[in-house]
Amino acid sequence: MRTETFVLDTRYPDCTLTTYIHDPHAELNIATRRAIIVCPGGGYQFLSEREAEPVALQYFAAGLNVFILRYSVKENALNDAPLIESALAVKHIRENADKYFVDPDYIFITGFSAGGHCAAMCGTLWNHPVVREALGIDRGEAPEGINRPTATVLCYPVITANPFAHRGSIDTLCGYPSEDTDGAYHFSVELHVDKTTAPAFIWHTFNDGAVPIQNTLLYASALADAGVPFEYHVYPDGVHGLSLANRETWVGLPTHYNPTCQGWIDDAIRYVKEFRV
Repeated sequence: MRTETFVLDTRYPDCTLTTYIHDPHAELNIATRRAIIVCPGGGYQFLSEREAEPVALQYFAAGLNVFILRYSVKENALNDAPLIESALAVKHIRENADKYFVDPDYIFITGFSAGGHCAAMCGTLWNHPVVREALGIDRGEAPEGINRPTATVLCYPVITANPFAHRGSIDTLCGYPSEDTDGAYHFSVELHVDKTTAPAFIWHTFNDGAVPIQNTLLYASALADAGVPFEYHVYPDGVHGLSLANRETWVGLPTHYNPTCQGWIDDAIRYVKEFRV
C-alpha cells in the first residue's frame, strides 16, 4: 500500500489529502481501480477519526484506491472552503489518475454528517461560479466537469439549512446565525439539485436525533424531481454518528453498536463497484 498525506492547495493550508493506494502487481492484473474520497464528519468543528481511516480501510480492502479528505473546519470553513476543497480533491485525483492507478471515469466521494454535506455539495454545486473561479475553469485552466464526482455516498448527511437543519454545521459555514439569510439558501443543497447533479447512495436512520431524516428525504425528493438516480436506505432505529456501527467504531458506547445498520458499508461498496457511467 502506498500512503502519503499532503496539503492539496496552499490557499487552504489546513486541508489535506491522505492516500491509500494499492501497489500494482502483474500477478493481480489490475491496471486501474475505482477511487473514493472519504470526508469525515464533525459539524464543521472537528473531523471524526471514527469516520476516517476505519471507513477508508473498508473500501481499500474491497479493492478501491481511497483518499481521506481532511477539509477545513471552524473559522477556516467559512463560506465555501469545504466545497472548494472537495472539488480540488476530485480534480487532483482525476488529473493524476495515472499516478494513482485510478480510472478517471470512476471517482466517488463519501461523507458522514457534515462531511456528507461537503460530499453532497461536491456532487451538486460542482459547477457553481465560486468553484469555477477557484479551480480556474472560467479561465480555461481546467476542463469542464473535471471536479464532478461520478457519484456520492452520503451517510446521515447534513443537507438543508432550513427548518430541519443541523444548525451548528450551517452556522459554522455562514459565520453567523444563518436563519433567514442568504446562507440558508446557499447551503441548502437540496435547493440546487438539477439534472447535472451526481447520482447518490444515501443512508440514514429514522430517529436520528441530531440530523433529522428530513434532510435526506428532501435531497432524495429533489433528486427524483430532477431525474437523477439514487439508492436510499432508511434504517428504523439508530443514533447519529454510527460510522460502521460495529465494535471498531462504537467507542464503548452501546448506542453506537448497531448490527441492523452494519450492512450499509457492504451495500455502499457494491454500489461503488457496480456503478456504470
